[in-house]
Amino acid sequence: MSAQAGFFTSSIGRKVVVAVTGVLLVLFVVMHLLGNLQLFAGAEKFNAYAAFLQSMGPGLWVARIGLVVIFLAHIVNAIQLSRESRAARPEGYVYDNVVQASAASRSMAHTGILVLVFVIVHLLHFTLGILQPEYYEFLDDQGRHDVYRMVVSGFQVPAFSLAYLFLMAVLGVHLSHGISSVAQTVGLSTMGNRKKIELIGASVAWLIALGYISLPVSVLAGIIR
Repeated sequence: MSAQAGFFTSSIGRKVVVAVTGVLLVLFVVMHLLGNLQLFAGAEKFNAYAAFLQSMGPGLWVARIGLVVIFLAHIVNAIQLSRESRAARPEGYVYDNVVQASAASRSMAHTGILVLVFVIVHLLHFTLGILQPEYYEFLDDQGRHDVYRMVVSGFQVPAFSLAYLFLMAVLGVHLSHGISSVAQTVGLSTMGNRKKIELIGASVAWLIALGYISLPVSVLAGIIR
């Protein structure tokens, strides 16, 4: 095994992979949110944004596949680190560690898997048009794929919106610990500023989650229609 391969299979290497992929995923989530918030600007603005993405052609699919690879690398290494941590934990300290750990940190594996499920459903719904295919055929008055109408029609289905709201809350829980964990890995979090970093991480996480949550809520409330 090469030195590089050995590093990436070590505990430190896995933490680096989780931190780097985590940063990339947070950046994507923020950029995706900024794009989605254009839904508030109306059909013309949102469909123009969607048409711009489609104009990237094969490059868009390269980016999507790269995102999936980053996501899988993040989850696989995070789960492996969790297993290694449990295996190395002295039995006598299990209770104390569980009490001290936050609910968000204890549920990282579960919330991560739920977010992955959401990504898959999201791709099947809005990217591939396999879910609600009748909405995928909408065209606007310029002959473009009417993504605005597709998204609004999708969110007008209460069951879908409720599932989306739940999973965005899960994303908020996951990010609330994940952001502060990345800060600790890269050395930004110390004993002196840990509480402040955790507060900042949680604030950013829930700001992102609430941004996404605002979309189906606005559709159901008739603000976006």
